[in-house]
Amino acid sequence: MTDDNLLELSGLTKHFPVTGGLIFKRQVAKVHAVDGIDLTVRAGESVGLVGESGCGKSTTGRLAARLLEPTSGAIRYRGRDVAHASRRELKPIRSEIQMIFQDPYSSLNPRQTVGSIIRGPMEINDIRPPGGRDARVRELLEIVGLNPEHYNRFPHEFSGGQRQRIGVARALALEPRLIVADEPVSALDVSIQAQVVNLLQGLQRDLGIAFLFIAHDLAVVRHFSQRVAVMYLGKIVEIADRESLYERPRHPYTHALLSAVPDTDPDGAARERIRLAGDVPSPIDPPSGCRFRTRCWKARDTCATEEPPLRRLEGNAEGHLTACHFPEAPATAGDQEVVLDPALG
Repeated sequence: MTDDNLLELSGLTKHFPVTGGLIFKRQVAKVHAVDGIDLTVRAGESVGLVGESGCGKSTTGRLAARLLEPTSGAIRYRGRDVAHASRRELKPIRSEIQMIFQDPYSSLNPRQTVGSIIRGPMEINDIRPPGGRDARVRELLEIVGLNPEHYNRFPHEFSGGQRQRIGVARALALEPRLIVADEPVSALDVSIQAQVVNLLQGLQRDLGIAFLFIAHDLAVVRHFSQRVAVMYLGKIVEIADRESLYERPRHPYTHALLSAVPDTDPDGAARERIRLAGDVPSPIDPPSGCRFRTRCWKARDTCATEEPPLRRLEGNAEGHLTACHFPEAPATAGDQEVVLDPALG
């Protein structure tokens, strides 16, 4: 681990048991939610984590924040492995890793005032800021763009965007080094999403906070994140800086994802649009070898027997890693929709 790596996930795995039986419950299978991923977040950096629903993004975020204990692998925070640390061992770093949740309606206690919600973490961690906790709460409300006079209001008196700002203020209360943002704008109106993303971007710039930004909206991730990791069925299939990944994707799945992003430039060159055939396999029984091979138009026998390692390919920028035996060319363009069915390849 290098000195500037704040968080490092190594070989991280999380399996959830599937039980059966009416009386005596026993494990009959397991869900491979996260299945051996490697990811780093540097101090002050924003790393995006993207992929379709069910790929393991949110589970990875909860593992990084140690809200879940991994099945195996390492979670190193500032050089220390906290993967299986006890509550007492985690206490010194709890304040340094905070989380912003997806749903601003269910992540705030409806029985507490905004002041109590934001003040709570400071009370739990016995933090006594200069001027007192109430003054700090009002300061945080102002930082996130809310009226400090609304200190005594309840969550139901705010809109969805305002509630998410309250969640951001709560995360900032302990002055964290790392914030895990789990789809923080996906439940908001499109007109409000940009405001919240710009708020988070300003906080990262002004306060030097690192972000693990989880989302399925590739346009939002491109705007916010400096590096992007793409997940599919519990595995990371590609990691790169945003310019390299968005302009020169090498993994077929990344290429398909990016082709689905709406083109907002009416005068721009027409792009190839890829529509994948088939469904995502079950995480209870994932395919052997490459997880994407059952939907990949480039799949060969090797893909079923050998899992491709995440490695730098010839012609890739340094730090651009791809897990594919038969990667895409550095750039592809076209003007028609292509339905890609591996059965017809």
